[in-house]
Amino acid sequence: MSPDKDTLAYYGRAAGDYAERTAHLDKDPALQAFMAALPNGARVLDLGCGPGVMSARMAAKGFSVLATDAVPEMVKMAAAHPGVEARVARFDGIDGDAEFDGVWANFSLLHAPREDLPGHLSDIRRALRPGGLFHIGMKTGEGEKRDDLGRLYTFVTEAALCGLLQDAGFEVMDSTRGREAGMSGVPEDWVTVLSRAA
Repeated sequence: MSPDKDTLAYYGRAAGDYAERTAHLDKDPALQAFMAALPNGARVLDLGCGPGVMSARMAAKGFSVLATDAVPEMVKMAAAHPGVEARVARFDGIDGDAEFDGVWANFSLLHAPREDLPGHLSDIRRALRPGGLFHIGMKTGEGEKRDDLGRLYTFVTEAALCGLLQDAGFEVMDSTRGREAGMSGVPEDWVTVLSRAA
């Protein structure tokens, strides 16, 4: 299924504002843990990279980073960071085979339709080398909903997400839960899960 046009249009319009509001995320403890668990010089895919804040931090740590996003305005900003290779690509454009040591999908796949998640996770598993790390962040709940900014979201329970990961060939290692307000200003629950390609 194609990405939701209204969601992509929003991020294209709001790319600059989004970059300003997410500039602090390179200090995310989950990112620090992800990097600490990777081998030196690891090849990493930042899937749905946005303006590339986290890609830049990973590149600065010596990792080989490919940053992808379906929004050209975001990719342009990501490509401006030293050491970051950036390209326009959709979630269904993951076609590597044992190419990466890690995949970082931090609150990006929550914009994929629920029925597409199993396929995307299987593609990510195939793109990872054996033992490769996968970080995913999702908003928790059930069903799909469009927010006041026009973005379409897919919600999952933590149990359902862990089940999807296990079905795709991942071993769940750790999870973190939280609640905060994003661009829409509405507080929502979320979960991040770190897993390893089994």
